Amino acid sequence: MSSQKQVRVRFAPSPTGGLHLGGVRTALFNYLFAKHHGGEFILRIEDTDQTRFVPGAEEYIMECLAWCGLNPDESPAKEGKFGPYRQSERKPSYRQYAEQLVAAGKAYYAFDTPEELDQQRQLQPNFRYSHENRLDLRNSLSLSDEETAKLLAEGAPHTIRIKMPEDEHVSFEDMIRGRVTFETKLVDDKVLLKADGMPTYHLAVVVDDHAMEISHVFRGEEWLPSAPVHILLWEYLGWKDEMPEWAHLPLILKPDGNGKLSKRDGDRLGFPVYAMNWTDPKTGDLTVGFRERGFLPEAFVNMLALLGWNDGTDQELFHMEELIEKFSVDRISKAGAKFDFEKAKWYNQEWIKQTLNADLLPQVNAVLKEHGVEADDNFTNSILDLVKERLIYIEDFWEQASFFYIKPAQYDVDAVKPKWNADKTAFFQDVAKTFAEQDTWTAEALEPLFKDKIAASGMKMGELMMPFRIMLVGGKFGPDVFKITELLGKEAVLDRIQAALPQFEG
Repeated sequence: MSSQKQVRVRFAPSPTGGLHLGGVRTALFNYLFAKHHGGEFILRIEDTDQTRFVPGAEEYIMECLAWCGLNPDESPAKEGKFGPYRQSERKPSYRQYAEQLVAAGKAYYAFDTPEELDQQRQLQPNFRYSHENRLDLRNSLSLSDEETAKLLAEGAPHTIRIKMPEDEHVSFEDMIRGRVTFETKLVDDKVLLKADGMPTYHLAVVVDDHAMEISHVFRGEEWLPSAPVHILLWEYLGWKDEMPEWAHLPLILKPDGNGKLSKRDGDRLGFPVYAMNWTDPKTGDLTVGFRERGFLPEAFVNMLALLGWNDGTDQELFHMEELIEKFSVDRISKAGAKFDFEKAKWYNQEWIKQTLNADLLPQVNAVLKEHGVEADDNFTNSILDLVKERLIYIEDFWEQASFFYIKPAQYDVDAVKPKWNADKTAFFQDVAKTFAEQDTWTAEALEPLFKDKIAASGMKMGELMMPFRIMLVGGKFGPDVFKITELLGKEAVLDRIQAALPQFEG
């Protein structure tokens, strides 16, 4: 990394829909790099394609970043001295640079209508506007200066295209991939300014990165084919010495490694690929996100950081502060990273285990509220101590602990009923009587009491422990049965024994 540069990086998404985990990882790597070097992380909204703009998408992007703890130093919501931070609001600046390129002979006006271009595509299935055919099409290179001036004076719709060199090589040093070289003859003459006066990504990204003094660009490897266009624009606009350093991140691959992970893969295989819930405003279709699936933001960020990066050790769990401290570009892999949802769940489980109860309580209370339950925080806190290690998602709390809040509606008696007899009924009636007289209601006091009674009865431990658990929770699951007994309290335990006995006898 160039030591003279003040590090300024940007995450520049388009507000077109839900935020894919690949997009969040791009934001994360930008953020980690900036913070590691004491630099600034900027959010810029690339909304130049008004046909794809989706209402609410910009706010959604900002909420995703906030949930992940990736708070921009500058953004549409936090203006700095390099604003505005929406490309649509920077529109006047782009045409002057496009015209500057035309004047320098590095770009040209193209008057072809969409219908004419469609006709070309029908004639040539692999049609691309390039040095091979540009003189056969309607543009300021094929038309006379007079014809061009006349069309412009008449306000004829036109685009401005870059004039790619016919046979040159364009090279740059990628921070991840090393030396990368392109042949310009294989690259078409990309549109820089559209007929509506809005820039395409190619022009806007270069103009804005220059205006915002961006020092380093992290983006997905799918943008590599565009790199020669962008490098030439930096050169043609006279800014080559100020061009940022580039890093093209490896793809996040499907679980089988065959191709880029898509939303369809998540739908097909039953896991989220968006950071948060996204509802398509046109169709109303809901796509579930990691947040609503029950992932902690720390787990989501930790999982993403290790998709294509590691610190060179076997460590897998990282706090944000550790990621910032240890992040280095030379540890980013060139190869694509396979997404493993089972591993993602493991991260979440591990993070739930090590997160303080106080930080989990708001989300746990939200789960309880969904089920119509309001409870004392101290009570829920004690339950969390017992079941936290069993949770993969926060929402699992209800499955693991609902019996603490509501009496079982049914009992898993199939394993117990065939061997049930009058002696067992009498045993539990006796236990209930002893429990009713018990003053010290703790697991430590109740466990020896219960086990002494089993020993005195002459029956086996397993024959009576399992029924007791089922009486309290409804099934053969849950934490230590005497911890459950303690937390439920005397009244609830006695009530549940009496309620369950007829089910066992019937």
